[in-house]
Amino acid sequence: MKREEISDALNLLDEELLSETDRVRSRPAWMRPKYYRGLGTAACLILVAAAGMQFHQWLHTGVDLPSETTVVIDSSESAELPVLSLADWDWGGMGFEGYMAYDISELVSANPWDASIPLDRLPVYQNKLTVNEDYLVRGGDFDRMEEVLKDIAGRLGLDSENLTITDDAPTEEERQKSMEKFKLTGGEPPEGYYDPTRLMTHADGLELEVDLSLTAKITFEPAVPLPDGYNFTFFASYADCQKTADWLLEEYAGLMDMEQPTTAIDGGDYNIYRQQKYQIAFYDASGSYLDQLLNYNFNQTVFYCGDDGMLSMARVFQPDLSQKVGDYPILSVDEAAEQLAEGNCISSVPSDAIPSDTPAKVELVYRTGEREGYFLPYYRFYLELPSMEEEDGLKTYGAFYVPAVRPEYLEGVPVWDGSFN
Repeated sequence: MKREEISDALNLLDEELLSETDRVRSRPAWMRPKYYRGLGTAACLILVAAAGMQFHQWLHTGVDLPSETTVVIDSSESAELPVLSLADWDWGGMGFEGYMAYDISELVSANPWDASIPLDRLPVYQNKLTVNEDYLVRGGDFDRMEEVLKDIAGRLGLDSENLTITDDAPTEEERQKSMEKFKLTGGEPPEGYYDPTRLMTHADGLELEVDLSLTAKITFEPAVPLPDGYNFTFFASYADCQKTADWLLEEYAGLMDMEQPTTAIDGGDYNIYRQQKYQIAFYDASGSYLDQLLNYNFNQTVFYCGDDGMLSMARVFQPDLSQKVGDYPILSVDEAAEQLAEGNCISSVPSDAIPSDTPAKVELVYRTGEREGYFLPYYRFYLELPSMEEEDGLKTYGAFYVPAVRPEYLEGVPVWDGSFN
């Protein structure tokens, strides 16, 4: 892949362009692991530089915690927790997850995870969706999808009980044309190829749809103009995004339906034209620290601009978390860094981009894609890729994911060997 193609591909990622907040960036580095490429080399010593950090006020609870406190999720089922198999997953390895910035501090995030608040356990959920041998996603609950569609319609002031709801299954004519194309190549469509994957409705200048993952997409037709003085464009500055977020919060609080909607502006990475891009989202920051972590990772409302700088679309993410597997003991950041040094991680960094010895930063996230077998927590390490640095100093940071669940509860963890996995 050409360099320009890689850079352009990065800008299409609407996954999380995440990093530490200014508060987190002000801390010293947690570790200095030597990173090898998984070729059997023994892990080097992990140095820790953040001993003695004081806890600050517990997020949104008003309770001061002593520095030795660990956030514990009560669970007596450790001995009964099933081992999670990560083997044979579709990791989506076609996309190189990398971020371009002159300095790691330019990559911003509203992730509420705080490394100074140790966690004892975190929940793991079975993804109700599955991927069959033809790589088609299956397992959608269409009754639940309809409920979500009506709920979103109601939040937008529509008559949710009198909607005309359709799906995306092809018409008979479309099906016949498609089958003729398959015949030309000597093949035939896989079983279930024409099954519906979305529910849709149109009403009052809005197009609503809900997909198998229960993500609701709202398209504004026509796009909604913002008042004079707002800049809601693809490459609006952080300050402009914050101003727009305040307006969105005032205008669309009903759509968000959150007790304590909190702005999450993520991004800050550059494209090849040296333009920075941010994403405006909201999550509910009410409840406990754990509630905030889960809401940030699973339940966001994200707004998108169009070419004309108007509000063109929004998505409400709310995956089905009904199949909880259990609350699993997790690694500390230092222990995860040791796993990283041994190559026990997931990454799409290409083989010719050897990472630096020292992670630029780390954060805890859930991987929430519809092709994940489980929704489980990971430490996402950002490592600089020196071979990809531009002449003007623009750096590329590759993402490496270490499962936060302790290794004794996992099997089939990929080993990064300098190639897509």
